[in-house]
This record gives sequence, C-alpha cells and structure tokens, in this order.
Amino acid sequence: MQTTFTDTQALQGRLRLKILGLYNQAHAGHIGCSLSCIDLMIATLILRKREQDTFLLSKGHAAASLYACLNQLGDISDEVLATYYLNGTTLPAHPAPNKHRGIPFATGSLGHGLPIGSGIAHASKLLGDDARVYVLMSDGETNEGTTWEAAHYALQNGLDNLVVLIDKNGLQGFGNTADVLGDTADVRKWEAIGFDTVEVDGHDVDGLLGVIDQVNAAPNGRPKVIIAHTVKGKGVSYMENRLEWHYLPMSPAQYEQACADVTERYLTTIPNVAERTTVY
Repeated sequence: MQTTFTDTQALQGRLRLKILGLYNQAHAGHIGCSLSCIDLMIATLILRKREQDTFLLSKGHAAASLYACLNQLGDISDEVLATYYLNGTTLPAHPAPNKHRGIPFATGSLGHGLPIGSGIAHASKLLGDDARVYVLMSDGETNEGTTWEAAHYALQNGLDNLVVLIDKNGLQGFGNTADVLGDTADVRKWEAIGFDTVEVDGHDVDGLLGVIDQVNAAPNGRPKVIIAHTVKGKGVSYMENRLEWHYLPMSPAQYEQACADVTERYLTTIPNVAERTTVY
C-alpha cells in the first residue's frame, strides 16, 4: 500500500481520536499504552501485513488500539465498535479470541504473545509458505521468562519469518522499566542471543515502514526484533511520559483537552480532516 506523509499523519490523528472516544465512552484506563503503540500498528497491521500474515497484539491491555485499527480495515463495524466495554460485547478490555477476524488469540496476560507467534512462525516454515508473523510487545513484557524461552525457540528453529516489535516507552505498571528489572528491552541483549535487531523512532510511520521492509528483505535464518522508542500517551500533552496514564480514565474536561491536542498536532494542517470523530 502506497501512502504519503499527509495520509499517515491523518491516520495517526484519526485513530487517536477514535481510541480516545472509546476510552471516554467506557470511562476506562490503559489510554497511555494504546497511544504509545498505535503508530506501530498503523505501520504493521494496516500498511504492511499481508493476507497470509499474522499480527498478534501481545500487550493486550492496549486492545482499544487494536479495535480501532481493525475498524479502519473494515474487520470491525462501527456498530460493533460502539459496544466496546459494554456488557455482552465482543470487544472487552483485553482481546477475546475467535470473535473477529484479526484476533486469533486472547492476549493481555503478558508473556504469551511471543510463544504463540513463534509457534505460528514455525508452522509456516514447516508448511513451506511465505507467511510472516508480527508480534507487538511492551518493553515491560520483556521481563517475562516466557518471552526469553520463546526467543530462544525462535533462534533454534531459524524463524526468520518472525518479526518482534517492542513498544519501548520506558514505563510499566510499577514505574520506570529500568528501575523494575532493568532494561530487558535493551538492543544489546537481543543482539547477544542472535536476533537481527534494529532501533527506530516508534512514532515515525515512514521510518517504521522502512525498517519493516529492511528486516523482511533478509531471510537469513535469524528472527528479527524492531525496538521502537515511543512515548507513553503520545499526542496528548498531559499524558506524555506520565505513569498514571497507564491506569487512569479521563474526566470530560480531560477528554476535551486530549481531542484538542490530537487535532492540533495531527490534523489542523490537513484540509478536510480536522473534524472530531463523534460516533463513540
């Protein structure tokens, strides 16, 4: 899919407004973590994933960003999206499996996405197809032992069709990631065990597309990891780099300010797209 800077900037703004609308409707938290990873999902799930590929949002607490992207792709209707967080919804706080195309597994109990993704990638190798697997993890999730077990499994089996994306926003539920178990998302650790590694600005969609194309062009028997440097709460001034926005819901006034921030940053310079999303 060919896009221009204007296209991607508008998409970054529109999907952020959609995410904010969902959280405002639900009066729920996990806003900051959805805003830190949405640009990674634009690049992979929307702009680079092919029909035969698999995308797994391992950091399932950012489910609103996944739902917004699947709505953009037409896999979740506006009517269903409006049921987010409601009783009986198929769009709960963490993704539920087998309810919608694009959500093959439940995620959110951290450390499960890479083991599942490694298994899918290995199955593709055994079948001899060219499918790729993208696994989007949080940096805090690299604390999990299952993450490293799966990483070694991927190495042992030569899964060069596996692309791990780490949303490295530097914050997790209990504080700065560096202060909890150290920087387990450090590029040197992944290089040391044998992954092909690349670091990138996780909010530069064009840069992300370039590195995704780069790693996919190198079928050399080694799995890939893209360490994306991001900002928790990206796009909303009062949320950026603030731990509390891992958890807090917005007040009505905060929602208004968040929408204004996103509109000013991403949409006001683009004709005909500065309107707020009002469906939710």
